Amino acid sequence: MTPESQPATLRQFPHLRTPDHLATPTRHTTPMADTEHGRIAREYFEVRILRQDGPGQASYWERHRVKYEPDMNVISALQKIAAHPVTIDGQPVTPVAWECNCLEEVCGACTMVINGHVRQACTALVDRLLEQRASEIELRPMTKFPVLRDLVVDRGRLFHALKKTISWVAVDGYYDRGPGPPQSQEEQEQLYPLSHCMTCGCCVEACPQYAYAEVTRLEGETDEAFAARQAATYDRLFVGAHAISQVVLFNSHPTGRHMSGVRLDALIAEGGIQACGNAQNCVAVCPQKIPLTTSIARAGRASTAHTLHKWFER
Repeated sequence: MTPESQPATLRQFPHLRTPDHLATPTRHTTPMADTEHGRIAREYFEVRILRQDGPGQASYWERHRVKYEPDMNVISALQKIAAHPVTIDGQPVTPVAWECNCLEEVCGACTMVINGHVRQACTALVDRLLEQRASEIELRPMTKFPVLRDLVVDRGRLFHALKKTISWVAVDGYYDRGPGPPQSQEEQEQLYPLSHCMTCGCCVEACPQYAYAEVTRLEGETDEAFAARQAATYDRLFVGAHAISQVVLFNSHPTGRHMSGVRLDALIAEGGIQACGNAQNCVAVCPQKIPLTTSIARAGRASTAHTLHKWFER
């Protein structure tokens, strides 16, 4: 049945129409070879999503059918599901929640587990994903952070690690103080890749030493008491490769290195670099190809020298 031949009610409210997977097909729905573009031509593909209605609630799987278009990414598939939130069984549901911002792998907001691999949804192309698993695309939230809803997780622990390690260049004002200390071209080229970190969480999601942590508010607990208890919990756990690499970046900065001792103190504290097991999963999944294991090695040497220096100063 073409859209023009449908009753007016169905044209006005298309979500009342019989789901396509239950309707009698009027044309081929099986994949056909597309010799012109070297792809598999298809009309629809399925997306299997692990959903959760709120913090602490049980998760459940939900399957959706999405109309195929060339050159789609996972975000565009989620947008289609949000525009028509009906399961493959024809049940209307609330739209799936997810995060995205830049859509060009810069902000780090759209991290999720896609077909079993943590990555950015904006650069996960549907055509390539269907080559890996022709039947469906599977989406899960990251497993190392508390789920807020569906594919949205609380990544606050990532940013707490940056606060712990003081991963910024501290200034005492914004007035003109003249040119800063020079930095060699070789050092610039060495450190520039480290500045690409977008705190997406891919490295810690793949890290076996980065344990899941969720702190729930106690009855009657104030905001200040809860924040302090949460910070204390996070401080006892591994800071993660992203924070270690940022310590290397800012300790190598001509202006930022004056606080190198404070940052190294954070790295040798509980949950610091000594908790790294050198699995090297972090560098394998980093979407920005940051040399994280090189940073960890450099930070390890600096931390050892800093510890010995403190010991001999006693």
